[in-house]
Amino acid sequence: MGEARLPLEGLRVVDAATLAAGPMAATILGEFGADVVKVEQPGGGDPMRTWGSRKDGIGLFWKSLSRNKRCITCDLRQAEGQELFDRLLAVTDVLIVGNRPSALERWGIDYESVHARHPRLVYVHITGYGRGGPNFDRPGYGTLAEAMSGFAQVVGEPDGPPTLPPFMLADGVAAQAAAWSSMMALYHRDLHGADGQLVDINLIEPLARLIETSPLTFDQLGVVPGRVGNALPASAPRNAYRTADGRWMAISSASPTIAVRVFRAIGRDDLADDPDYVDPIRRQERFAEVDALVGDWVAERTLDEVMKVLLDAEVAAAPIYDAEQLLADEHLAARGTFRRVDDPDLGPVRVQSPVVQMSDTPGRVDHLGRGLGADNDAVYGELLGLGPERLAELREHRVI
Repeated sequence: MGEARLPLEGLRVVDAATLAAGPMAATILGEFGADVVKVEQPGGGDPMRTWGSRKDGIGLFWKSLSRNKRCITCDLRQAEGQELFDRLLAVTDVLIVGNRPSALERWGIDYESVHARHPRLVYVHITGYGRGGPNFDRPGYGTLAEAMSGFAQVVGEPDGPPTLPPFMLADGVAAQAAAWSSMMALYHRDLHGADGQLVDINLIEPLARLIETSPLTFDQLGVVPGRVGNALPASAPRNAYRTADGRWMAISSASPTIAVRVFRAIGRDDLADDPDYVDPIRRQERFAEVDALVGDWVAERTLDEVMKVLLDAEVAAAPIYDAEQLLADEHLAARGTFRRVDDPDLGPVRVQSPVVQMSDTPGRVDHLGRGLGADNDAVYGELLGLGPERLAELREHRVI
């Protein structure tokens, strides 16, 4: 038997977004077989090319974010570029954009214009605020979404400031939503014989959905939840605890049976038999006391000692990893969580494998992010049928 086909083979996705959310959604689809064509502005390209840590001037995050994509350039500010882009959309299933609506209208690639010309195209538009309100055309970034979603308000120490994540959290959550919602739109199109449709996603709402307990608590109880650090009263003992050798580890007691196991593991059978500490509601009222008891016990032992006792007692516990320890974990290594991919610019690079592991059609990482316009000839020449002379003209006019 030959190699199994990937589930999205035959699907073409045009990634005309920049930064993280839209491109990450396209990356997810590309890992499972979609032909993803990354469209960038000639000259500079996506700002993600130089964002974050760099080696020899090459952005490391770009290499992973743009895996498996064919990279082309097209100046959407020029009429020739808009015409060329429209020819590409005629052979595309999903378009992902992230520009402000006013810019898309100027370029003639707003949803209404594109849908009129290509009714079967699924149009995924990721913006800071989404349609339907006064902020629709306002520029928005993940940091603002992390602030407005309620995330920053509940993260941090009780006496400290609201805390923003040091990574692209809102973009990543929105990207996941964009990937599965585009698949729903395609399923509706292909199964029910419908047209393509607009998939309208902002950066605030996917993250706010994960923090839904806060607005529910306010709506029903009139209480605005505050910051509690790493503790979570509803799951006490739950915290990050420091060991005697200066390491950190975490415990979660979301299940009442886990809390009982913790008490017995630390030698507090009296608490394991006390309804005030076994009952989740009563234990929640004593979460500070419970966390302090566990923290004191952990602080007297090394990480290895703590983990042996807790894992032997079937407690939900784990060490807190840094990047080096994450890459070295034997369980994740056995799963192939990270893989080495040879890159012409950087040599061997360890990147995370596709997140979802499918038994019959596992995701792929064929190559990492390519150079600006590296696939112009293949896409414009082989896919759209433009000859060498026309490609030379487009380059001369700086359209590509």
